[in-house]
This record gives sequence, structure tokens and C-alpha cells, in this order.
Amino acid sequence: MNTDTIKRRCAKKALDFIANDTIIGLGGGSTISYLIEYLQSEPQLRVKIVTPSNTTRMLCIKNGLEVLPTSSISSISVAFDGCDEVDEQLYALKSGGGIHTQEKLVASMAEDYILLVDESKFVPSLTCKHPIVLEIFPESLCYVEKMIWQLDGETSIRKSAEKDGFTISDNGNLLIDVHFNQVDNFAILQQTLINICGVIETSLFTKEVTKVLLATENDFQLISKTTNEVIL
Repeated sequence: MNTDTIKRRCAKKALDFIANDTIIGLGGGSTISYLIEYLQSEPQLRVKIVTPSNTTRMLCIKNGLEVLPTSSISSISVAFDGCDEVDEQLYALKSGGGIHTQEKLVASMAEDYILLVDESKFVPSLTCKHPIVLEIFPESLCYVEKMIWQLDGETSIRKSAEKDGFTISDNGNLLIDVHFNQVDNFAILQQTLINICGVIETSLFTKEVTKVLLATENDFQLISKTTNEVIL
């Protein structure tokens, strides 16, 4: 079974966690796009959407789903997202999209924040394969870089081949990719990074994830902070 098929199975299983007449959060990525398709095909399941992703917002509208401004909402029943990597402690890295500040806001508003992943994304402990992305105030660039160097990290300002100059976040800030050769405690690192003046948020999620829905070729595994059960 290919990865795309597994993602579709995971997206369809996510419907089991959605209650009728609720507000839900949706992140970005291909698995979320499949979930939007399934929501559109279930007219009896009435939900309203909050999303930090412009791509997801447009896809929801195209499929006839109502999208609410995040600023008008204070709580969400459940939110779904993908990730680059998530481990057994439910620490996750979401470095690709560069929208992690708004993703964390949606995650914090949700009673349940569930990552939808296949086996390739689940690891015993987070690695340093992916960068930790910092969203920072432009004026703090040199200071933040100095503080990262003192932590033995390497920095690079994010750029895009399709845009001249630096990549600017949806909030008008810079994005810095930070690479570490080794991290002993990701929770402590997250707190250290967020305490640097000028850092708005990081792509390292150490508190927000409540569950991981892990799809394999044969079954599903629901992993939470307190339980680890197989859903057949």
C-alpha cells in the first residue's frame, strides 16, 4: 500500500473524532486535504472550520465548508494537523510550512490537537534531521543569531526560489531555520528559544499535541499522553 493510500485511510479515520455541530481546526498538508474531501462528502456532519493555512482555507471554501476567522474564536472542539516528525513523548516538529505561530494558536484553543501521520513520521525520539524554525521580529535578527550560536546552533534565514529576498511569514516577520547537531532535551530547548527576546514562536511543539493517529497498512494506533491503544 502506497503512502498516499495510507494518508487517505488516516484522514477518513479522523472523521470518528469529529462531533456534529462543532468548530474544528484544520492545519495544512495532503492528509488534511483528504480530510476536507471526506467532510464535503458527509453533509450530515455539520462543522465550521478554523485554519492557519491559506491553502486549506481556499480548499474548504471550494468544497462548500464554512471557514471562520480565527480571531473570532476562543475554543475549538478538535484540531487536526500533520507534521514533519513526532515522537513517543508527543513532541513534534512542524518546520515545512512556516505557519507554526498560528498553528500553535489553533492547537492551544483545541480541546484535542491530533496529528495525522503515517509510520514514516513517528520516531522514538525527535531527531535533528529537520530544522527548528523560529519566527522572529526582523529587527532582532542579529541578536537572535548571536544567541543561537551561543547554543551551538547554526542559523540560516529562510528564502524561496520563487521570491527575491527573504521569506516573510503571514505575520510579516522573518523565518530562521536553526540546525542543532544534538539535542538532549527538546522541552528545555523550546523554553530556552522562546525566552530569547525577538523570538515570537518556534516550530517545536512540546506541549500542544494531545493525540497522534498513526496509520499503518493494516490498522491504526491512537497514541496519547496517557494511553496507547490499537484501533482495528
